[in-house]
Amino acid sequence: MRDTIAAIATATGGGVGMVRLSGPQALAVAGRLFRPMNPAKSPETMPGYTGAFGRVCHGEQLLDEAVLFVYHAPHSYTGEDVAEFCCHGGEFVLSQVLAAVIAAGARPAEAGEYTRRALMNGRMTLTEAESVIDILAAQNTQSLRAALGAMEGALHREVLAAADTLTDCCAHISAWIDYPEEDVEEVSPPVLLARLNRVEATLFRLEHSWQQGQMVRQGIATAIIGSANVGKSTLMNLLSGRERSIVTDIPGTTRDVIEETVRLGDLTLRLSDTAGLRQSDDPIEQIGVERSRRALERCDLILAVFDESRPLTPEERQWLPALAGRAAVVIYNKQDLPPALTAEEKAAIAAVAPVSVSISAAAGTGLAELTEAIRQVVGLSHFDPTAAIIANARQLECITAARRSLGEGKPDVAKAYGRLCQKIGIIISVILSVLFLTLGRWFYGLYFVEPEIIQFGVQIMRFATVITLFQISAVIYMGCLRAAGDVKFTMYISLFSTIVVRVALSIVLGVWLNLGVIGIALA
Repeated sequence: MRDTIAAIATATGGGVGMVRLSGPQALAVAGRLFRPMNPAKSPETMPGYTGAFGRVCHGEQLLDEAVLFVYHAPHSYTGEDVAEFCCHGGEFVLSQVLAAVIAAGARPAEAGEYTRRALMNGRMTLTEAESVIDILAAQNTQSLRAALGAMEGALHREVLAAADTLTDCCAHISAWIDYPEEDVEEVSPPVLLARLNRVEATLFRLEHSWQQGQMVRQGIATAIIGSANVGKSTLMNLLSGRERSIVTDIPGTTRDVIEETVRLGDLTLRLSDTAGLRQSDDPIEQIGVERSRRALERCDLILAVFDESRPLTPEERQWLPALAGRAAVVIYNKQDLPPALTAEEKAAIAAVAPVSVSISAAAGTGLAELTEAIRQVVGLSHFDPTAAIIANARQLECITAARRSLGEGKPDVAKAYGRLCQKIGIIISVILSVLFLTLGRWFYGLYFVEPEIIQFGVQIMRFATVITLFQISAVIYMGCLRAAGDVKFTMYISLFSTIVVRVALSIVLGVWLNLGVIGIALA
Protein backbone atom coordinates (compact mmCIF):
# COMPACT_ATOMS: atom_id res chain seq x y z
CA MET A 1 0.00 0.00 0.00
CA ARG A 2 2.83 2.40 -0.87
CA ASP A 3 0.99 3.94 -3.80
CA THR A 4 -1.49 6.79 -3.59
CA ILE A 5 -5.07 6.19 -4.73
CA ALA A 6 -7.83 8.57 -5.81
CA ALA A 7 -11.52 8.31 -6.62
CA ILE A 8 -14.73 10.34 -6.75
CA ALA A 9 -16.18 9.79 -3.28
CA THR A 10 -19.68 11.22 -3.82
CA ALA A 11 -22.55 10.65 -6.20
CA THR A 12 -22.33 12.90 -9.24
CA GLY A 13 -24.97 15.46 -10.14
CA GLY A 14 -25.28 17.16 -6.75
CA GLY A 15 -24.30 20.64 -5.72
CA VAL A 16 -20.99 19.50 -4.19
CA GLY A 17 -18.76 16.58 -5.14
CA MET A 18 -15.61 15.16 -3.58
CA VAL A 19 -12.42 13.69 -5.01
CA ARG A 20 -10.51 11.83 -2.30
CA LEU A 21 -6.81 10.93 -2.26
CA SER A 22 -5.21 8.51 0.19
CA GLY A 23 -1.65 7.30 0.51
CA PRO A 24 1.88 8.42 1.39
CA GLN A 25 1.97 10.98 -1.46
CA ALA A 26 -1.62 12.23 -1.11
CA LEU A 27 -0.65 15.67 0.22
CA ALA A 28 2.17 16.08 -2.33
CA VAL A 29 -0.12 15.18 -5.23
CA ALA A 30 -2.78 17.60 -3.95
CA GLY A 31 -0.10 20.32 -3.69
CA ARG A 32 0.72 19.97 -7.40
CA LEU A 33 -2.86 20.91 -8.32
CA PHE A 34 -4.10 23.21 -5.57
CA ARG A 35 -3.59 26.98 -5.60
CA PRO A 36 -4.72 28.29 -2.19
CA MET A 37 -6.11 31.81 -1.90
CA ASN A 38 -3.89 32.22 1.13
CA PRO A 39 -0.34 31.57 -0.14
CA ALA A 40 0.77 30.71 3.38
CA LYS A 41 -1.29 27.54 3.26
CA SER A 42 -0.19 24.46 1.36
CA PRO A 43 -1.47 20.88 1.65
CA GLU A 44 1.83 19.57 3.03
CA THR A 45 2.09 22.19 5.81
CA MET A 46 -1.59 22.47 6.79
CA PRO A 47 -2.51 20.92 10.15
CA GLY A 48 -4.78 17.90 10.13
CA TYR A 49 -8.55 18.36 10.18
CA THR A 50 -8.28 21.78 8.52
CA GLY A 51 -9.37 23.15 5.15
CA ALA A 52 -8.36 25.87 2.71
CA PHE A 53 -10.16 27.56 -0.18
CA GLY A 54 -8.47 27.85 -3.55
CA ARG A 55 -8.39 26.79 -7.17
CA VAL A 56 -7.69 23.41 -8.75
CA CYS A 57 -5.44 23.78 -11.78
CA HIS A 58 -3.92 21.29 -14.20
CA GLY A 59 -0.82 23.12 -15.31
CA GLU A 60 -2.09 26.56 -16.26
CA GLN A 61 -5.63 25.33 -16.92
CA LEU A 62 -8.22 26.21 -14.26
CA LEU A 63 -10.45 23.22 -13.52
CA ASP A 64 -12.60 24.46 -10.64
CA GLU A 65 -12.71 26.32 -7.34
CA ALA A 66 -12.64 23.99 -4.34
CA VAL A 67 -12.09 23.61 -0.64
CA LEU A 68 -9.24 21.24 0.23
CA PHE A 69 -9.41 19.29 3.48
CA VAL A 70 -6.31 17.61 4.92
CA TYR A 71 -5.99 14.63 7.33
CA HIS A 72 -2.67 13.32 8.60
CA ALA A 73 -1.91 9.66 9.27
CA PRO A 74 -2.94 7.81 11.34
CA HIS A 75 -5.88 10.05 12.18
CA SER A 76 -7.91 9.54 9.02
CA TYR A 77 -10.46 7.09 7.64
CA THR A 78 -7.79 4.93 5.99
CA GLY A 79 -5.06 5.53 8.58
CA GLU A 80 -2.97 7.25 5.85
CA ASP A 81 -2.48 10.84 4.72
CA VAL A 82 -5.74 11.91 3.08
CA ALA A 83 -6.61 14.95 0.94
CA GLU A 84 -10.16 15.73 -0.20
CA PHE A 85 -11.09 18.19 -2.93
CA CYS A 86 -14.65 19.45 -2.40
CA CYS A 87 -15.59 20.79 -5.84
CA HIS A 88 -18.81 21.55 -7.67
CA GLY A 89 -20.79 18.35 -8.10
CA GLY A 90 -21.10 18.21 -11.89
CA GLU A 91 -20.05 14.91 -13.44
CA PHE A 92 -17.73 16.53 -16.00
CA VAL A 93 -16.04 18.77 -13.41
CA LEU A 94 -15.34 15.85 -11.06
CA SER A 95 -14.02 13.67 -13.87
CA GLN A 96 -11.65 16.46 -14.93
CA VAL A 97 -10.33 16.90 -11.38
CA LEU A 98 -9.90 13.13 -11.00
CA ALA A 99 -8.02 12.91 -14.29
CA ALA A 100 -5.69 15.71 -13.17
CA VAL A 101 -5.06 13.96 -9.84
CA ILE A 102 -4.17 10.71 -11.62
CA ALA A 103 -1.87 12.58 -14.01
CA ALA A 104 -0.15 14.14 -10.99
CA GLY A 105 0.90 10.76 -9.57
CA ALA A 106 -2.10 8.94 -8.07
CA ARG A 107 -3.80 5.87 -9.47
CA PRO A 108 -7.54 5.04 -9.62
CA ALA A 109 -8.78 3.34 -6.47
CA GLU A 110 -10.29 -0.12 -6.73
CA ALA A 111 -13.80 -0.82 -5.46
CA GLY A 112 -13.76 -0.81 -1.66
CA GLU A 113 -10.04 -0.02 -1.48
CA TYR A 114 -10.41 2.85 0.97
CA THR A 115 -12.15 0.59 3.47
CA ARG A 116 -9.66 -2.21 2.79
CA ARG A 117 -6.81 0.14 3.64
CA ALA A 118 -8.61 1.18 6.82
CA LEU A 119 -8.83 -2.52 7.74
CA MET A 120 -5.18 -3.23 6.91
CA ASN A 121 -4.02 -0.18 8.87
CA GLY A 122 -5.98 -1.19 11.97
CA ARG A 123 -8.53 1.60 11.76
CA MET A 124 -11.41 -0.90 11.88
CA THR A 125 -12.04 -4.62 12.34
CA LEU A 126 -13.23 -6.95 9.61
CA THR A 127 -16.84 -6.93 10.87
CA GLU A 128 -16.78 -3.13 11.02
CA ALA A 129 -15.42 -2.99 7.48
CA GLU A 130 -18.17 -5.33 6.27
CA SER A 131 -20.77 -3.08 7.86
CA VAL A 132 -19.80 -0.20 5.53
CA ILE A 133 -21.50 -1.87 2.57
CA ASP A 134 -24.56 -2.51 4.75
CA ILE A 135 -24.75 1.20 5.55
CA LEU A 136 -24.61 2.04 1.86
CA ALA A 137 -27.29 -0.57 1.05
CA ALA A 138 -29.61 0.25 3.98
CA GLN A 139 -33.24 0.44 2.87
CA ASN A 140 -34.97 1.28 6.16
CA THR A 141 -34.34 2.59 9.66
CA GLN A 142 -33.77 -0.83 11.19
CA SER A 143 -31.23 -1.95 8.58
CA LEU A 144 -29.35 1.34 8.95
CA ARG A 145 -29.29 1.04 12.75
CA ALA A 146 -28.15 -2.59 12.50
CA ALA A 147 -25.32 -1.60 10.14
CA LEU A 148 -24.29 1.29 12.39
CA GLY A 149 -24.33 -1.06 15.39
CA ALA A 150 -22.00 -3.42 13.56
CA MET A 151 -19.73 -0.53 12.58
CA GLU A 152 -19.54 0.49 16.23
CA GLY A 153 -18.33 -3.03 17.06
CA ALA A 154 -21.39 -4.79 18.52
CA LEU A 155 -20.62 -8.13 16.85
CA HIS A 156 -16.88 -7.73 17.33
CA ARG A 157 -17.30 -7.27 21.10
CA GLU A 158 -19.51 -10.37 21.42
CA VAL A 159 -17.09 -12.56 19.48
CA LEU A 160 -14.06 -11.11 21.25
CA ALA A 161 -15.62 -11.85 24.66
CA ALA A 162 -16.27 -15.47 23.65
CA ALA A 163 -12.72 -15.81 22.31
CA ASP A 164 -11.27 -14.34 25.51
CA THR A 165 -13.20 -16.88 27.59
CA LEU A 166 -11.91 -19.80 25.51
CA THR A 167 -8.35 -18.43 25.60
CA ASP A 168 -8.55 -18.08 29.38
CA CYS A 169 -9.79 -21.68 29.71
CA CYS A 170 -6.94 -22.98 27.54
CA ALA A 171 -4.36 -20.94 29.45
CA HIS A 172 -5.67 -22.20 32.80
CA ILE A 173 -5.56 -25.85 31.69
CA SER A 174 -2.06 -25.46 30.22
CA ALA A 175 -0.68 -23.76 33.34
CA TRP A 176 -2.28 -26.37 35.62
CA ILE A 177 -0.72 -29.23 33.62
CA ASP A 178 2.70 -27.71 32.86
CA TYR A 179 3.40 -26.14 36.26
CA PRO A 180 2.12 -28.52 38.97
CA GLU A 181 4.64 -27.16 41.46
CA GLU A 182 3.18 -23.66 41.18
CA ASP A 183 0.17 -22.43 43.10
CA VAL A 184 -2.19 -22.74 40.13
CA GLU A 185 -5.87 -23.24 40.91
CA GLU A 186 -6.99 -26.76 40.08
CA VAL A 187 -9.12 -27.11 36.96
CA SER A 188 -12.69 -27.84 38.02
CA PRO A 189 -14.64 -29.75 35.34
CA PRO A 190 -18.03 -28.33 36.46
CA VAL A 191 -16.70 -24.76 36.32
CA LEU A 192 -15.01 -25.42 32.97
CA LEU A 193 -18.19 -26.91 31.52
CA ALA A 194 -20.25 -23.97 32.78
CA ARG A 195 -17.94 -21.50 31.02
CA LEU A 196 -18.00 -23.52 27.81
CA ASN A 197 -21.79 -23.70 27.98
CA ARG A 198 -22.01 -19.91 28.23
CA VAL A 199 -19.79 -19.49 25.18
CA GLU A 200 -21.83 -22.07 23.28
CA ALA A 201 -25.04 -20.23 24.18
CA THR A 202 -23.56 -16.98 22.83
CA LEU A 203 -22.54 -18.65 19.57
CA PHE A 204 -25.95 -20.31 19.27
CA ARG A 205 -27.73 -16.97 19.71
CA LEU A 206 -25.49 -15.29 17.15
CA GLU A 207 -26.05 -18.13 14.70
CA HIS A 208 -29.81 -17.76 14.99
CA SER A 209 -29.62 -13.99 14.46
CA TRP A 210 -28.75 -14.67 10.81
CA GLN A 211 -32.33 -15.02 9.58
CA GLN A 212 -33.55 -11.87 11.32
CA GLY A 213 -30.47 -10.00 10.12
CA GLN A 214 -31.18 -11.02 6.55
CA MET A 215 -34.79 -9.91 6.85
CA VAL A 216 -33.76 -6.52 8.18
CA ARG A 217 -30.95 -5.92 5.68
CA GLN A 218 -32.28 -7.49 2.48
CA GLY A 219 -36.01 -7.37 3.14
CA ILE A 220 -38.56 -10.07 3.91
CA ALA A 221 -39.33 -12.40 1.01
CA THR A 222 -43.14 -12.19 0.99
CA ALA A 223 -45.65 -14.08 -1.13
CA ILE A 224 -49.21 -12.81 -1.54
CA ILE A 225 -51.32 -15.91 -2.08
CA GLY A 226 -55.00 -16.66 -2.29
CA SER A 227 -57.72 -17.80 -4.61
CA ALA A 228 -58.70 -15.90 -7.73
CA ASN A 229 -60.33 -12.49 -7.29
CA VAL A 230 -59.80 -12.12 -3.54
CA GLY A 231 -57.88 -8.84 -3.98
CA LYS A 232 -54.23 -9.95 -4.16
CA SER A 233 -53.31 -7.61 -7.00
CA THR A 234 -55.21 -4.73 -5.38
CA LEU A 235 -53.19 -5.32 -2.20
CA MET A 236 -49.98 -5.41 -4.26
CA ASN A 237 -50.81 -2.06 -5.82
CA LEU A 238 -51.73 -0.60 -2.43
CA LEU A 239 -48.44 -1.66 -0.83
CA SER A 240 -46.29 -0.61 -3.79
CA GLY A 241 -48.06 2.74 -4.18
CA ARG A 242 -48.56 2.34 -7.92
CA GLU A 243 -50.42 0.24 -10.49
CA ARG A 244 -47.97 -2.64 -10.41
CA SER A 245 -50.46 -5.44 -11.13
CA ILE A 246 -53.42 -5.52 -13.48
CA VAL A 247 -56.73 -5.61 -11.60
CA THR A 248 -59.92 -6.91 -13.28
CA ASP A 249 -63.02 -8.88 -12.32
CA ILE A 250 -61.95 -11.75 -14.58
CA PRO A 251 -60.51 -14.72 -12.64
CA GLY A 252 -56.98 -15.67 -13.68
CA THR A 253 -55.87 -12.18 -14.71
CA THR A 254 -52.52 -12.59 -12.94
CA ARG A 255 -50.68 -15.47 -14.60
CA ASP A 256 -47.09 -14.82 -13.55
CA VAL A 257 -45.26 -13.87 -10.35
CA ILE A 258 -44.96 -10.07 -10.16
CA GLU A 259 -42.20 -8.86 -7.83
CA GLU A 260 -41.71 -5.51 -6.14
CA THR A 261 -39.70 -4.23 -3.16
CA VAL A 262 -41.75 -1.95 -0.91
CA ARG A 263 -41.36 -0.28 2.47
CA LEU A 264 -44.11 -0.83 5.01
CA GLY A 265 -43.35 1.33 8.02
CA ASP A 266 -39.79 0.43 8.99
CA LEU A 267 -40.04 -2.98 7.26
CA THR A 268 -38.83 -3.82 3.77
CA LEU A 269 -40.91 -6.43 1.92
CA ARG A 270 -39.81 -8.18 -1.25
CA LEU A 271 -43.34 -8.82 -2.48
CA SER A 272 -44.41 -11.47 -4.97
CA ASP A 273 -47.95 -11.18 -6.31
CA THR A 274 -48.89 -14.69 -7.43
CA ALA A 275 -51.54 -16.27 -9.60
CA GLY A 276 -54.75 -17.39 -7.91
CA LEU A 277 -54.52 -20.92 -6.48
CA ARG A 278 -57.25 -22.81 -8.34
CA GLN A 279 -57.83 -25.61 -10.81
CA SER A 280 -57.70 -24.43 -14.43
CA ASP A 281 -57.72 -25.99 -17.88
CA ASP A 282 -55.71 -23.10 -19.31
CA PRO A 283 -52.08 -24.34 -19.71
CA ILE A 284 -50.68 -20.83 -19.28
CA GLU A 285 -52.59 -20.29 -16.04
CA GLN A 286 -51.46 -23.73 -14.83
CA ILE A 287 -47.85 -22.59 -15.20
CA GLY A 288 -48.69 -19.47 -13.18
CA VAL A 289 -50.33 -21.55 -10.43
CA GLU A 290 -47.28 -23.83 -10.26
CA ARG A 291 -45.01 -20.79 -9.88
CA SER A 292 -47.30 -19.55 -7.10
CA ARG A 293 -46.82 -22.83 -5.23
CA ARG A 294 -43.04 -22.57 -5.58
CA ALA A 295 -43.12 -18.98 -4.30
CA LEU A 296 -45.20 -20.23 -1.36
CA GLU A 297 -42.52 -22.79 -0.48
CA ARG A 298 -39.53 -20.42 -0.75
CA CYS A 299 -40.82 -17.26 0.96
CA ASP A 300 -40.12 -16.09 4.51
CA LEU A 301 -43.61 -14.60 4.99
CA ILE A 302 -47.01 -15.50 3.59
CA LEU A 303 -49.80 -12.95 3.19
CA ALA A 304 -52.82 -15.23 2.76
CA VAL A 305 -55.70 -13.18 1.36
CA PHE A 306 -59.33 -14.25 1.85
CA ASP A 307 -62.45 -12.55 0.56
CA GLU A 308 -64.63 -11.98 3.62
CA SER A 309 -67.64 -11.19 1.43
CA ARG A 310 -67.94 -14.84 0.34
CA PRO A 311 -67.66 -18.27 2.04
CA LEU A 312 -64.57 -20.43 1.83
CA THR A 313 -64.16 -22.16 -1.52
CA PRO A 314 -63.08 -25.81 -1.99
CA GLU A 315 -59.77 -24.58 -3.46
CA GLU A 316 -59.09 -22.50 -0.31
CA ARG A 317 -59.83 -25.48 1.93
CA GLN A 318 -57.39 -27.49 -0.16
CA TRP A 319 -54.35 -25.18 0.15
CA LEU A 320 -55.14 -23.87 3.66
CA PRO A 321 -53.07 -26.63 5.42
CA ALA A 322 -49.97 -25.33 3.61
CA LEU A 323 -49.98 -22.40 6.07
CA ALA A 324 -49.43 -24.65 9.09
CA GLY A 325 -46.11 -23.99 10.81
CA ARG A 326 -45.25 -21.09 8.50
CA ALA A 327 -44.85 -17.37 9.17
CA ALA A 328 -48.22 -16.29 7.82
CA VAL A 329 -50.62 -13.38 8.23
CA VAL A 330 -54.24 -14.02 7.27
CA ILE A 331 -55.77 -10.98 5.56
CA TYR A 332 -59.56 -10.71 5.49
CA ASN A 333 -60.07 -8.39 2.54
CA LYS A 334 -63.08 -6.45 1.24
CA GLN A 335 -64.23 -5.08 4.57
CA ASP A 336 -66.22 -2.50 2.62
CA LEU A 337 -68.66 -5.28 1.53
CA PRO A 338 -71.21 -7.23 3.61
CA PRO A 339 -69.47 -10.18 5.35
CA ALA A 340 -70.30 -13.76 4.34
CA LEU A 341 -67.44 -15.69 5.94
CA THR A 342 -68.86 -17.60 8.92
CA ALA A 343 -67.38 -17.82 12.41
CA GLU A 344 -66.76 -21.55 11.91
CA GLU A 345 -64.79 -20.88 8.74
CA LYS A 346 -62.72 -18.21 10.47
CA ALA A 347 -62.05 -20.66 13.32
CA ALA A 348 -60.82 -23.24 10.81
CA ILE A 349 -58.45 -20.66 9.33
CA ALA A 350 -57.27 -19.50 12.77
CA ALA A 351 -56.45 -23.09 13.73
CA VAL A 352 -53.81 -23.08 10.97
CA ALA A 353 -52.69 -19.43 10.99
CA PRO A 354 -53.74 -17.59 14.17
CA VAL A 355 -52.53 -14.07 13.25
CA SER A 356 -55.05 -12.18 11.14
CA VAL A 357 -56.04 -8.63 10.18
CA SER A 358 -59.03 -7.12 8.44
CA ILE A 359 -58.44 -4.61 5.65
CA SER A 360 -60.00 -3.08 2.59
CA ALA A 361 -57.36 -3.00 -0.12
CA ALA A 362 -59.66 -1.00 -2.38
CA ALA A 363 -60.25 1.67 0.30
CA GLY A 364 -56.68 1.55 1.60
CA THR A 365 -57.59 0.84 5.25
CA GLY A 366 -55.89 -1.46 7.76
CA LEU A 367 -52.24 -0.95 6.78
CA ALA A 368 -51.12 -0.04 10.31
CA GLU A 369 -52.62 -3.26 11.68
CA LEU A 370 -51.03 -5.23 8.85
CA THR A 371 -47.60 -3.76 9.62
CA GLU A 372 -47.80 -4.71 13.29
CA ALA A 373 -49.04 -8.22 12.43
CA ILE A 374 -46.08 -8.76 10.09
CA ARG A 375 -43.64 -7.60 12.77
CA GLN A 376 -45.23 -10.03 15.21
CA VAL A 377 -45.14 -13.01 12.86
CA VAL A 378 -41.55 -12.63 11.63
CA GLY A 379 -40.26 -12.00 15.16
CA LEU A 380 -39.28 -8.35 14.73
CA SER A 381 -41.62 -6.92 17.38
CA HIS A 382 -38.79 -6.89 19.95
CA PHE A 383 -35.91 -6.77 17.49
CA ASP A 384 -32.94 -4.75 18.73
CA PRO A 385 -30.98 -3.51 15.70
CA THR A 386 -28.12 -2.34 17.90
CA ALA A 387 -27.45 -5.86 19.21
CA ALA A 388 -24.85 -8.19 17.69
CA ILE A 389 -26.25 -9.63 14.45
CA ILE A 390 -24.72 -11.89 11.81
CA ALA A 391 -24.54 -9.85 8.61
CA ASN A 392 -23.26 -12.17 5.89
CA ALA A 393 -22.48 -15.77 4.94
CA ARG A 394 -18.80 -15.49 5.93
CA GLN A 395 -19.69 -14.51 9.48
CA LEU A 396 -22.31 -17.26 9.69
CA GLU A 397 -19.83 -19.89 8.53
CA CYS A 398 -17.26 -18.78 11.12
CA ILE A 399 -19.78 -18.81 13.98
CA THR A 400 -21.17 -22.21 12.93
CA ALA A 401 -17.68 -23.72 12.67
CA ALA A 402 -16.74 -22.36 16.11
CA ARG A 403 -19.90 -23.70 17.73
CA ARG A 404 -19.42 -27.11 16.08
CA SER A 405 -15.81 -27.33 17.27
CA LEU A 406 -16.83 -26.34 20.77
CA GLY A 407 -19.53 -29.01 20.77
CA GLU A 408 -16.97 -31.63 19.72
CA GLY A 409 -14.62 -30.66 22.56
CA LYS A 410 -17.15 -30.63 25.40
CA PRO A 411 -17.65 -34.45 25.52
CA ASP A 412 -13.94 -34.86 26.40
CA VAL A 413 -14.43 -32.62 29.42
CA ALA A 414 -17.66 -34.47 30.21
CA LYS A 415 -15.86 -37.84 30.11
CA ALA A 416 -13.21 -36.59 32.50
CA TYR A 417 -15.92 -35.26 34.78
CA GLY A 418 -17.78 -38.56 34.48
CA ARG A 419 -14.71 -40.53 35.58
CA LEU A 420 -14.36 -38.20 38.56
CA CYS A 421 -18.03 -38.74 39.46
CA GLN A 422 -17.61 -42.50 39.23
CA LYS A 423 -14.62 -42.42 41.56
CA ILE A 424 -16.59 -40.36 44.07
CA GLY A 425 -19.52 -42.76 43.65
CA ILE A 426 -17.33 -45.79 44.35
CA ILE A 427 -15.99 -44.24 47.54
CA ILE A 428 -19.46 -43.29 48.80
CA SER A 429 -20.92 -46.69 47.85
CA VAL A 430 -18.14 -48.55 49.69
CA ILE A 431 -18.79 -46.48 52.81
CA LEU A 432 -22.54 -47.12 52.62
CA SER A 433 -21.99 -50.83 51.92
CA VAL A 434 -19.70 -51.25 54.96
CA LEU A 435 -22.22 -49.35 57.06
CA PHE A 436 -25.06 -51.55 55.84
CA LEU A 437 -23.17 -54.80 56.47
CA THR A 438 -22.14 -53.62 59.95
CA LEU A 439 -25.68 -52.66 60.87
CA GLY A 440 -26.89 -55.88 59.29
CA ARG A 441 -24.64 -58.00 61.47
CA TRP A 442 -25.77 -56.11 64.57
CA PHE A 443 -29.42 -56.46 63.48
CA TYR A 444 -29.17 -60.18 62.77
CA GLY A 445 -27.15 -60.77 65.96
CA LEU A 446 -29.91 -59.11 67.98
CA TYR A 447 -32.85 -60.85 66.32
CA PHE A 448 -31.17 -64.04 65.15
CA VAL A 449 -33.76 -66.37 66.58
CA GLU A 450 -36.78 -64.50 65.24
CA PRO A 451 -38.28 -66.20 62.17
CA GLU A 452 -39.60 -62.80 60.96
CA ILE A 453 -36.04 -61.99 59.92
CA ILE A 454 -36.45 -64.23 56.92
CA GLN A 455 -39.49 -62.24 55.76
CA PHE A 456 -37.55 -59.04 56.38
CA GLY A 457 -34.70 -60.33 54.24
CA VAL A 458 -37.09 -61.06 51.42
CA GLN A 459 -38.38 -57.49 51.59
CA ILE A 460 -34.80 -56.23 51.49
CA MET A 461 -34.16 -58.31 48.36
CA ARG A 462 -37.26 -56.87 46.72
CA PHE A 463 -36.06 -53.40 47.54
CA ALA A 464 -32.66 -54.18 46.07
CA THR A 465 -34.32 -55.46 42.89
CA VAL A 466 -36.27 -52.20 42.53
CA ILE A 467 -33.07 -50.21 43.02
CA THR A 468 -31.32 -52.27 40.36
CA LEU A 469 -34.15 -51.70 37.89
CA PHE A 470 -33.96 -48.00 38.65
CA GLN A 471 -30.24 -48.15 37.91
CA ILE A 472 -30.95 -49.65 34.49
CA SER A 473 -33.46 -46.88 33.79
CA ALA A 474 -30.97 -44.28 34.98
CA VAL A 475 -28.30 -45.62 32.59
CA ILE A 476 -30.76 -45.46 29.68
CA TYR A 477 -31.76 -41.93 30.68
CA MET A 478 -28.11 -40.93 30.96
CA GLY A 479 -27.50 -42.18 27.42
CA CYS A 480 -30.42 -40.10 26.15
CA LEU A 481 -29.08 -37.01 27.90
CA ARG A 482 -25.65 -37.55 26.41
CA ALA A 483 -27.19 -37.88 22.95
CA ALA A 484 -29.06 -34.61 23.57
CA GLY A 485 -25.86 -32.91 24.74
CA ASP A 486 -27.06 -32.12 28.27
CA VAL A 487 -23.70 -32.55 30.00
CA LYS A 488 -24.65 -31.11 33.38
CA PHE A 489 -27.55 -33.48 34.01
CA THR A 490 -25.51 -36.35 32.59
CA MET A 491 -22.88 -35.82 35.27
CA TYR A 492 -25.47 -35.73 38.05
CA ILE A 493 -27.08 -38.92 36.82
CA SER A 494 -23.67 -40.57 36.42
CA LEU A 495 -22.73 -39.79 40.03
CA PHE A 496 -26.09 -40.83 41.43
CA SER A 497 -26.36 -44.01 39.37
CA THR A 498 -22.83 -45.10 40.30
CA ILE A 499 -23.68 -44.83 44.00
CA VAL A 500 -27.03 -46.52 43.61
CA VAL A 501 -25.81 -49.51 41.62
CA ARG A 502 -22.96 -50.30 44.01
CA VAL A 503 -25.11 -49.96 47.12
CA ALA A 504 -27.79 -52.11 45.48
CA LEU A 505 -25.25 -54.84 44.65
CA SER A 506 -23.86 -54.78 48.19
CA ILE A 507 -27.38 -55.02 49.60
CA VAL A 508 -28.15 -58.05 47.43
CA LEU A 509 -24.89 -59.78 48.33
CA GLY A 510 -25.27 -58.94 52.02
CA VAL A 511 -28.83 -60.22 52.19
CA TRP A 512 -27.94 -63.45 50.41
CA LEU A 513 -24.98 -64.08 52.75
CA ASN A 514 -27.01 -63.36 55.89
CA LEU A 515 -29.96 -65.45 54.72
CA GLY A 516 -27.57 -68.32 54.08
CA VAL A 517 -26.23 -68.07 57.64
CA ILE A 518 -29.80 -67.88 59.04
CA GLY A 519 -30.81 -70.93 57.02
CA ILE A 520 -27.89 -72.95 58.35
CA ALA A 521 -28.60 -71.87 61.93
CA LEU A 522 -32.32 -72.73 61.77
CA ALA A 523 -31.55 -76.09 60.21
